Amino acid sequence: MKLAQKLALNYLRAKLNFTAVFSKRKAAEMAFEIFATPFRRSKKKEAPVFQKADRLFVQVEGKRVAVYRWNKGGIRKAMILHGFESSSWNFDRYIGPLIKKGYEVIAADAPAHGASEGTQITLPLYVKTIATIYQEFGPIHSFMAHSFGGLAIVHFLEQVPHDDQVRVALIAPATETTTAIKSLYKMLQLDEKVQESFEEIVLERGGVASSYYSIPRALQHIHASILWIHDEDDDVTPLKDVKPIIKKAPANIEFMITKELGHRKIYRENKVVKKVVEFL
Repeated sequence: MKLAQKLALNYLRAKLNFTAVFSKRKAAEMAFEIFATPFRRSKKKEAPVFQKADRLFVQVEGKRVAVYRWNKGGIRKAMILHGFESSSWNFDRYIGPLIKKGYEVIAADAPAHGASEGTQITLPLYVKTIATIYQEFGPIHSFMAHSFGGLAIVHFLEQVPHDDQVRVALIAPATETTTAIKSLYKMLQLDEKVQESFEEIVLERGGVASSYYSIPRALQHIHASILWIHDEDDDVTPLKDVKPIIKKAPANIEFMITKELGHRKIYRENKVVKKVVEFL
């Protein structure tokens, strides 16, 4: 962690701890705002393939969401979904090969990411964004999603009718939301009472507990064919969250476990790109 990041983290901890002395609820609200706010936007330069895209927009809760489309009218529609603090631009290497297969390709920047408006993102908002794009440009039968995008697409699919003709490539998906929340608690050094208030906020805003936002739970309602790629050394969405699913060996899921690629390098790896494009 860089010095500037350490100083910023120490400032946030001190501010939260001071606030918690007077109000556990207020401190939890501040922590939730931190959890839902991307503090950086992807700095990757726009790849040449994006200059060839149809640049479109949809409205989601009053915010303009950027949508990119290539090869309109292709034989099958494929959608690319990025993770937290990322953008569609990071997945340029998938677009050309999918177009070559004859696919129409759709990508979108989630609210508060890339070229889209907004300052915060939550799972319900990401799912609503996918639903809006699906309604506008669908039906879509192939999806590839990284990290937070993987959690979002699974929760979207459990809400709509689909069958095994739908194909989903999950790359290092955020398997358990509770894992991310626990990491937040640890990073911000939140005490038990503030944690309890944080969970109350999650329940109030989404109508369900944080444990509901779980890929293993949602998989009970998923009929799509799934390719799940995860790295042993992923320190953001740990493989330990995935192992119970691997052990169950669901008939509709093919697993590919990699080594030494971590959480972000994995989707840039040539063998992963090739596997995903072939699967979709």
